[in-house]
Amino acid sequence: MTNPIPEQSQTEIEAAAFRKLVNHLREHTEVQNIDLMNLAGFCRNCLSKWYRAEAADRGFELSDPDAREIIYGMPYEQWKAQHQQGPKQDHKV
Repeated sequence: MTNPIPEQSQTEIEAAAFRKLVNHLREHTEVQNIDLMNLAGFCRNCLSKWYRAEAADRGFELSDPDAREIIYGMPYEQWKAQHQQGPKQDHKV
């Protein structure tokens, strides 16, 4: 497939789609990370790690808690206290 979209516009579209995904996950806190991992093979924590890695590749150092807060919209411990249901389960990837 030939992509008729200029590279800069494609990057902007991808960034907007990423922001929509993050907002969707923030709004749907009933969806647990373990459910995402089991069904899709990734979760909010994966997104935060990918975000952190891409930032590092571009010379921006983020701590793991800072990257998680960007994805979760709040500190991770606060999100867990408010939204995590059931016992903690390890990812099976």
